[in-house]
Amino acid sequence: MSIFDGQLCIQAAAASGTEAVLKRELASLGYSPRGAEYGRICFEGTMRDVARANVFCRTAGRVRIVVAEFEAHTFDELFERTREIRWQDVVPRDGALVVTAKSIKSKLFSLSDIQSIVKKAAATALCEAYSVPRLAETGATYSVEAAVVNDKVTLALDTSGAGLHKRGYRVYLGEAPIRETLAASIIMLSVWNRDRAFADPFCGSGTLPIEAALIATDTAPGLNRSFAFEEFANAPEVVSSVREEARALINRSAKLRIRGSDVNPAAVKLAMKHAERAGVADMIHLQVADMRTFSSRYAHGVVVTNPPYGERLMNEDELKVLYRDFGETFSRLDEWSAYVITSYRAFEKYFGRRADKVRRLYNSELECNLYTFLGAPPAKTRAPYAEQDKNEVFADAVTCADDKGEI
Repeated sequence: MSIFDGQLCIQAAAASGTEAVLKRELASLGYSPRGAEYGRICFEGTMRDVARANVFCRTAGRVRIVVAEFEAHTFDELFERTREIRWQDVVPRDGALVVTAKSIKSKLFSLSDIQSIVKKAAATALCEAYSVPRLAETGATYSVEAAVVNDKVTLALDTSGAGLHKRGYRVYLGEAPIRETLAASIIMLSVWNRDRAFADPFCGSGTLPIEAALIATDTAPGLNRSFAFEEFANAPEVVSSVREEARALINRSAKLRIRGSDVNPAAVKLAMKHAERAGVADMIHLQVADMRTFSSRYAHGVVVTNPPYGERLMNEDELKVLYRDFGETFSRLDEWSAYVITSYRAFEKYFGRRADKVRRLYNSELECNLYTFLGAPPAKTRAPYAEQDKNEVFADAVTCADDKGEI
């Protein structure tokens, strides 16, 4: 018997502020996502659905399988309830068990104690099941998160391995890069679609333009990487058919107008390498250029960008000048919209315009705001756009100060 047979409770994790986007993604994949408690969104499925979530989800940080849920108010309760689980249905004789922990609003709050007790209880159960004095732990890694929220314990097995923001194309890191999952989330929150011009005048190593091209071509973000569940001894082989499904859905027929530029030649060189690795180099125009020179012959385009912010890249006086000049450049564009993520609180003041929407997001651990500036939509999409603007996913987003960044 194996936990990987039959129906599973699958848990996808989103960074704070992006939960509504992930729920929308899961629904588009045919699932019925429920809840969004502290960035965890659950749905039912099989191991093939676990594989599909890992391969197709652009905004999920990890995908886990829920092993057990129970209440625990003491460490004795935590040990005994964990020991009762049939861990042999999850971890094989030679499996290497790793436990991580988090605690929110619970009597059990010491993460190191939660980790050690869950590991000891699971190891005890495995030794008893396999009639061995100690675990060999020479095989594949089985990483279990013990999350204690409001005194309810959820033990969940990680199926992703490396975080899902690691698509595989970005191997050369530039200064202050934005995570791929956050970049995709911002693009999917925007009004941009493949029929409109897209620009990132602070493209750095190219993450935002590359993610836009992957979205526009329906290229699954996890198509060219591996996952932890592929090494699970008792799990069925499902990922090959999912990758075939993903390849069949790629659509490169659209004529895209995606542009990335940066004043730093080294950053643009990195962006070009990353675009090549992602297979979208022929769909993105990348160039060395100062933001102040940006212009476009297209109307109703969309700027999505992660400009410099913070003392590591610029001092405050330099930021004020940069944001003022950025605002002046943007004001010359013909009915464009802009989505700008920055941690600088006075951004609107120096940009010269109050944002239509402000959304709190986290770039890794750094609290930022996503400022939305809406231009008039193209005439043929004016009505749907207005409806989206009225009922946008901001209304049902969950913002969790306890979950800062990707999980």
